[in-house]
Amino acid sequence: MSRAFTREEDNEAIADIGERPVSTHRNLVTEHGLRQIERNLADLREELGHAERKGERERIAQISRDLRYWTARRENAELTVPEPDTDVVRFGMRVHLEADDGTKKTWTIVGEDEADAGKGTISHVSPLAQALFGKAAGEMATAGGKQWEITGITIPA
Repeated sequence: MSRAFTREEDNEAIADIGERPVSTHRNLVTEHGLRQIERNLADLREELGHAERKGERERIAQISRDLRYWTARRENAELTVPEPDTDVVRFGMRVHLEADDGTKKTWTIVGEDEADAGKGTISHVSPLAQALFGKAAGEMATAGGKQWEITGITIPA
């Protein structure tokens, strides 16, 4: 196999990494989410410099793809802070729930890139968040095949 042919295959492999899909939903972010985007951008720029110095072509392609994604997310980010005197569920709020079977959950509604169920955050486009928006404490919402009562609404510190 010729060296030129090998390089062509390498270029094709690098080209096949594809772009990260960007959501069609509004890019609502909390203050924490905006800082997270900016941290990701700074970290990726630093990683890109290291990869360029080492000549790591595949890594450069991956980092460049991620930089394009996070740059786009930063450009269309809409910082959204809940009003302190609201009494209904809005973006950025922490919602305390109790299911009809006694299960208790607390979720904070955040942007898509911030959401991490393991850390108690859900995306504003999730079915549960959509079911909760505009409801007040004491009201019911249906999601995931369960009835949930909103037992409290707070703004995270």
